[in-house]
Amino acid sequence: MDKSRFIFFCGKMGAGKTTLSRKLAAQRNAVLLSEDEWLASLYPGQISSLQDYIHYSGLLRPQIKSLVQSILRSGTDVVMDFPANTPKQRAWFRSIFSETGAEHELIYIDLPDEVCLQQIAKRSAEQPERAATDTPEMFAQVTAYFVEPSDEEGFDISRI
Repeated sequence: MDKSRFIFFCGKMGAGKTTLSRKLAAQRNAVLLSEDEWLASLYPGQISSLQDYIHYSGLLRPQIKSLVQSILRSGTDVVMDFPANTPKQRAWFRSIFSETGAEHELIYIDLPDEVCLQQIAKRSAEQPERAATDTPEMFAQVTAYFVEPSDEEGFDISRI
């Protein structure tokens, strides 16, 4: 039996991680897990700042890790629409796949800020429920923490 494959993403807010994750999950017949969907479902209306996001995201991680590892051990591919935008976030992803022996791919969507901001504005207009957090100010706050993945981190990186 082939090893399961674990796919996750790095890219600034608005880079297209969600769109690409959905496409890849459908192509690969993989399980797709979306952080935004989990947070909205479990903590509706409770995330209005970067600090809220960090808090509630941290609450999800232990259960999500266990779930993803169980799926990977079953031989099923997993696509995670959770950000791998900092070394700390990427270390969490590493713990998931390294403890299961799954293959992995870190897809880095490298787009200029201007394109990301245009896509955020479009998304905010199309999804009014996200208008409070999909703002240029939130983009600036989140981007301040963004760290491009490096070869030294040792991930199998596909840059697009």
